[in-house]
Parts: sequence; C-alpha cells; structure tokens
Amino acid sequence: MANRHTIILMQTSQNRATRTFMDYESITQAMDGICALYERKLKELNPAIRNLSYDITDLYNFIDGLADMSALVYDSSIHAYLPHDRQWIKQKTFQHLKKLAH
Repeated sequence: MANRHTIILMQTSQNRATRTFMDYESITQAMDGICALYERKLKELNPAIRNLSYDITDLYNFIDGLADMSALVYDSSIHAYLPHDRQWIKQKTFQHLKKLAH
C-alpha cells in the first residue's frame, strides 16, 4: 500500500456543488484522511464532548451517508489510475484501523 498516489473523490450531498477531492501520497494516508474527515464531522456535531469514540460501523455509516465516494489509486505498472468503489474504501479503512489497533 505504500507510495501509491491516491485521490479520494467525494460528494457530500445530492448537490453537485459539494463535489470535491482529497489528494494523498499513499493508500494509508488516504485512509487516515477519511478517518480524520469523519472525526472532524463528529467534533462538529458534538462540540461539548472532549473524547469522542466510534466503531467501524459508525465510520461505514458515514461513508455510506455520502452521496458518492470513490478512490483513484495510481498503478505504476500501467502508468494509470485504477478506480475503486465505496466498498473497497470501507475494506481498506477497516484494514488500516485494524493495523493501528495492534
């Protein structure tokens, strides 16, 4: 997963103006970025709570709640970006958080 440039494409609501992207040097950094995005949202919704916690189901619900989310991961063997869907992102975030927990 190291050093594979990753672009996360997302749309937060049905409004096309909410389309945006996040750019990372690796898949790992992209998964960190998605978790950080969710954590910022949690803090926004719960400003009085100092120590927020969540489980993988909460993160999956956040990802599923977005109008759209996908990833483009650079593959140097073909010099192109390969698209990945929301399900792939959920699998990668789970693997990433599992590694962090051990």
